Amino acid sequence: MESKEIVAPRQEILLEVRNLSVSFVQYEKGLRQRIFHPIKDLTLDIRVGEVLAVVGSSGSGKSLLAHSILGILPPNATQAGEMIYKGVRLIPEEQKRLRGKEITLIPQSVNYLDPLMKVGKQVRYTAGKGKGKIIQESLFHRFHLPATAGEKYPFQLSGGMIRRVLISTAISGGAQLIIADEPTPGLHPDALKKVLKHLRDLADEGRSILFITHDLMAARSIADRIAVMNAGVTLEIAEAEKFTGKGEGLIHPYSRALWRALPENEFFPVADDFGDECESERK
Repeated sequence: MESKEIVAPRQEILLEVRNLSVSFVQYEKGLRQRIFHPIKDLTLDIRVGEVLAVVGSSGSGKSLLAHSILGILPPNATQAGEMIYKGVRLIPEEQKRLRGKEITLIPQSVNYLDPLMKVGKQVRYTAGKGKGKIIQESLFHRFHLPATAGEKYPFQLSGGMIRRVLISTAISGGAQLIIADEPTPGLHPDALKKVLKHLRDLADEGRSILFITHDLMAARSIADRIAVMNAGVTLEIAEAEKFTGKGEGLIHPYSRALWRALPENEFFPVADDFGDECESERK
């Protein structure tokens, strides 16, 4: 009897971003107008139950991608392309309905928390009426926050505790897509590992995590796939295990250069001419 190869079922796609472009009108000396395109023709998808990490240098468009999905771009921004969530186009009305409920943000800055409100109350507020206190206490227990933490103000908590409060706030309403925008800067290594583990656990429960980060090693430790961005373009989306050795399994030279530039690897500088190469891909 001839054996058949077993093929793992493909994960369901939760969100598709197709040919996303974001531009801004800028005024130069003499009030001359120019159009600035920080994102141009960006395409990726996020599957149910996965961590998709988005890595790249500052200014590559990572946070703008998050703001585009959430529908919180500034008024002077122009957006083109389309985003499909659960098979439905993410038009502004749909983004407003889902934002903070099915699609949430773990922000980079701890200043997103109200400094004048106790953190427990802030988590209960996002959880909604009814079982807010039960949900908040359950989340604090899950993320190893002491029961007394809920009665404290943000400035009274450590950086690692604040990050866990932000995660609690993001998921208290049952979000399916969690956008973590640089959620780990400045953390002690032990706190960093805990926050990363929490994100991985959320994906293993069936949520989808868009993990935006500069830290390629952190991304590799929890991500299923890693999207490499530069100059507003997705250069490559690769399985996380491809980031190994000298990057022989990676397709784009910038991805390999980014990997080899890490101190843990060869510490090779990323060549300046990659910027020109990425720009040519945009045109």
